[in-house]
Amino acid sequence: MIPGIQEAGCDEAGRGCLCGPVSCAAVILPPEFVCEDLNDSKQLSEHKRSELRKIIEREAIAWSVVMVGPEEIDRINILQASIEGMQRALNNLKTRPEHILVDGNKFKPYLDPVKNMQIPHTTVVKGDATYMSIAAASILAKTHRDELMKQYATQYPGYGWEQNMGYPTKKHREAIRQLGATPIHRKTFRLINC
Repeated sequence: MIPGIQEAGCDEAGRGCLCGPVSCAAVILPPEFVCEDLNDSKQLSEHKRSELRKIIEREAIAWSVVMVGPEEIDRINILQASIEGMQRALNNLKTRPEHILVDGNKFKPYLDPVKNMQIPHTTVVKGDATYMSIAAASILAKTHRDELMKQYATQYPGYGWEQNMGYPTKKHREAIRQLGATPIHRKTFRLINC
């Protein structure tokens, strides 16, 4: 964190899934914000993520979650969809960041639509385990996506999305073999192992 600078953390969830959207979040936390439990969402239990989501959404200066659907993922590829989603989440923040921290090692220059200027960014591999704002974005991206995938699981039963959230588990791939792909499957992904 850069002292005295309004920093937004960005992360995504669902990049490696076979179906559903990639969920992208941006979060600006108050400079005095401290939460010992805040960590990479994948390291936390579902219950702990839900608890932290409430705290983040209540305490954050600003937060936004954007879903980029499977059609767009298929059209522009998953990396570009993730970057585009994070930039859309930044666009939606009610407070403008002065610096952006992004989980991973790829991002594109971000032009703030309100200030009409480029905002500097830093990419950080495993940033969700290093910076609280990225960890907060990770938790929001994951919990919002998991919630949506559980809704999809009732619409398209048999794929186990209520447990696997669309990731390529054995059960999910077997269901695709038996039931076929759904409209929310990513057509450009290898859906079944050959």
